[in-house]
Amino acid sequence: MLSRKLLACLLTLAVSGSALADIKIGVIASSTGPTAVVGIPQKNTVALLPTEIGGQKIEYIVLDDASDPTNAVTGVKKLITEHKVDALIGPTTTPAALAMLDFVAESHVPLVTTVGSSAIIQPMDERKKWVFKTTQNDDLIAEALLEHMNANGVKTLGFVGFNDPYGENWFKVFSAMAEKAGLRLVANERYNRTDQSVTGQVLKVITAKPDAVLIAATGAPAVLPQAGLQSRGYKGKIYQTHGVATNDFIRIGGKDVEGTLMAGGPMLVAGDLAAKNPIKAVAQGYIKAYEGKFGAGTMSTFGANTYDAGLLLQKAIPEALKKGKPGSAEFRSALRDALENSKEVVGAQGVFNMTAQNHNGMDKRARVMMTIRDGKWVLTGE
Repeated sequence: MLSRKLLACLLTLAVSGSALADIKIGVIASSTGPTAVVGIPQKNTVALLPTEIGGQKIEYIVLDDASDPTNAVTGVKKLITEHKVDALIGPTTTPAALAMLDFVAESHVPLVTTVGSSAIIQPMDERKKWVFKTTQNDDLIAEALLEHMNANGVKTLGFVGFNDPYGENWFKVFSAMAEKAGLRLVANERYNRTDQSVTGQVLKVITAKPDAVLIAATGAPAVLPQAGLQSRGYKGKIYQTHGVATNDFIRIGGKDVEGTLMAGGPMLVAGDLAAKNPIKAVAQGYIKAYEGKFGAGTMSTFGANTYDAGLLLQKAIPEALKKGKPGSAEFRSALRDALENSKEVVGAQGVFNMTAQNHNGMDKRARVMMTIRDGKWVLTGE
């Protein structure tokens, strides 16, 4: 029979073990496949996320979906049913995020997504209430692009986008905003992420003679139509979305992407931000940590989106711990509520103020207008 003293010690150990139970966070990133240029820095950034929050050890379980939405769904099911994660970060692409949405909602596991399209959180409903987003919504970026176009005399525009939810949502958002701004779309073309040629689409755009072209794509495949336009002598302005907000876009595109215009997160030009900008210190801290581990010039805003997901969870987890234990439905629900109540959380890409209807929470502080000059992203000064 156990002595009272031994029994007390065992009870103390049990309580301590429970208090120190791991919080499991699943991460899905496309570290291989056509979107790897986006997914690799996201995967790498996990090494920079906190390993302890609120006295609890954090365990990250990282899976590669190989840029395939089907694999992403398989991965998220494994993370939820086998690993029993308390939260999710990722995936890399909008099609993957939309594909896993129903399962995330049914399982009541909060997802902090790093995809570009606002379709994953808008319009808000019972499924999307479990999803939060650390990249700028399309309309926030589109607004900055249109302001630049109007200021520079652009009247007609050609559009080339992915033939998937990323491209479609960009066209839906941008075309409506462009019409209100007095711009006329004269060409509208699509291509697949895995296409090796877009010659037909490029020729149609050039034939329409637009003053400027907007390419709505991400990662390395975003270079393809721009290179095609350049090789055929197109002289108008070429705009890209924040889907190319990385130095790898310059490395892959070379001279073909010189002069690209983009509205994106301020981290890419952190050194040029005003000293009083609260984002500057966080962005520079992330860059120093990432490049210290992975090499000079390797930082990417895509990785920063994962870093900001970690910062949001770091703020929310202590609040959730007051209402439930890791691994429980109560903890996951409280974590969702805490994320939804995030206020003035300063990240490397912007400042987050979430509400029940806005699970992105970024404002104009999360975007700057920039261009590629002499092989570097720089502020346009406009």
